[in-house]
Order: sequence, then C-alpha cells, then structure tokens
Amino acid sequence: MKVVVVGGHTRNIGKTSVMCALIREFTFLSWTAVKMTQYGHGICSHDGHSCACVPDEHPFALTAETDVEGNADTSRFLAAGARESLWLRVRQGQISTALPLLTRKLRAAEWVIIESNSIVEHVDPLLYVVVLDASQADFKPSARRALERADAHVFVTPPGIPADSRSWQDFGPVSLPARPTFHVGKPNFWNPALCEFVGKRLAVTYQTSGLAAR
Repeated sequence: MKVVVVGGHTRNIGKTSVMCALIREFTFLSWTAVKMTQYGHGICSHDGHSCACVPDEHPFALTAETDVEGNADTSRFLAAGARESLWLRVRQGQISTALPLLTRKLRAAEWVIIESNSIVEHVDPLLYVVVLDASQADFKPSARRALERADAHVFVTPPGIPADSRSWQDFGPVSLPARPTFHVGKPNFWNPALCEFVGKRLAVTYQTSGLAAR
C-alpha cells in the first residue's frame, strides 16, 4: 500500500480540510482515508474535551464510516471522494497495539491517507505533510517528535501573523526545519503548487484542467 500522512502541530487548525482537499484533487487514486483519534483519562486528543472516544470493551476500536452526508470528519472524507473512510480510536501512546488490525483492514487498499502525527513513528509514508497555524501557540509532543520527518509545511496562518516558530511559545527557540512551504486558506484549503508538489512525490500527474494517472 502507498501511504500519505497529514499531521499538524495542534487541534482544530484545518488538518481535515487539507486532507479533504488532497483527496478531492487526487480522487482518481481511490483513497482509503483514516482518522486516528488518541484518548486518555477521558480526554480526546482531537478537541481536548471530554468525549466518548473510548471503546467500551477493547483498548482500541476501528470503525467504517457509511454516512457521506454526516458532519464527522470521516463523513467529510467520503464527501471529498474517498472510496472508504475509517476511524481508529486508540489509547495515547499505544498505536502499535492497533496496527495489526489496521493493517489487515487496509490490506486491499492501494492508496491510503491518514490524519495523524504519531503514525509516522510506525510507518514510512510516501509523503508526510504538516499543517501549521502560527496563531495557535500549542505544539503537540507528537508533532514535535515527527517534525524532522515532514516533507512539506502547509500554513493556514491568518494574514498578518508571522509564519515562524516565534509565534509558538511552547515550541522553544528552534526554527522549523527547511522544507517546501505552501499556504492555503478557507474555504477550500487548496493550492495548485501544493497539489503539483504532491503529485510529483506520488509519481502521478496533476493538472489544473483535470487529473490523470501517469
């Protein structure tokens, strides 16, 4: 299988929107999309609030989304054109325990796109894109650990806010590693230069007038 990973330095900054934009622009690849949610102490790593992510009977759970018109992120993946959409819920720091189940589920998938940072500690993706918003000071530990593995930075920073690490008070004085950088914005989180870059990394052709596999 060929894996693309979309991560980000904190929650609610547009990771899902960027992932949907890539699914939409490269829909001919028949993506299987995966949303990974880590939980612990009753708190969801997705939004930081109390949640019902914790499975009742097992330390992790993998479910398939079927509602293309729903509001969940997994529904948005289907609406963007994903062939299949999965939600993996797992306790923080224990992704490795769920990988055998996820791997079996993905066995027939050729192209997989995963929303996560921590997964890059366990798989070697073709492409790892990190979404960044310098207006948000938080920088998750999983994002810090994986930052050196990023292939590109995608900034969703609002105009007028400096797009550098000085805005991230929790990150420290170390600058971001030099990587290709792209800027996207609402509502479509789309950038033709980003899509061209992604196409080259995936060895497929991206054209503004249409898409076709090489």
